[in-house]
Amino acid sequence: MSDATTAALTAVLVLATSVWIGGYVAIAVVARAADRTLPPPTRIAFFRSFGRQYAVVGTSALLVALATGGALLSDRSWTGSATAAVVIAAALLVCAVGGMAQARRMTRLRHAAAKHRDDGDLAERVRHGARQATWLRLTIGLLSLALLALGVLLAVPQSP
Repeated sequence: MSDATTAALTAVLVLATSVWIGGYVAIAVVARAADRTLPPPTRIAFFRSFGRQYAVVGTSALLVALATGGALLSDRSWTGSATAAVVIAAALLVCAVGGMAQARRMTRLRHAAAKHRDDGDLAERVRHGARQATWLRLTIGLLSLALLALGVLLAVPQSP
């Protein structure tokens, strides 16, 4: 791969990774602010709209980062670090897809719970789903940081 191609792919990788990780952090800040300031029906509507719009941005950023990282990785000799990066990238992709599906389920569940405030079983399902969502978001964050760290290590020129 030419130096110009490597530089271009690296620039795209850095930008896509910045959008992915920056978006992840921004979502946490927005969620906390919305939880403290918006009543449940408004919060549910907000996150339904936000989620649909961010899904395009976040998913695109993740896919571009994985594709450019993979292209850069394909031009190197294979190492244990490269294998670890591929495994973590696959796990991140699976968790991200699972997270989007879980977020949709939680939106429907919260909407139902807001309509039926006296349904204790429904309220418990919301609490259980929220705990699952927290663990899933934590996993996505840790996988993202692990992949970033491995990417940095892999970017360091190899000694002969």
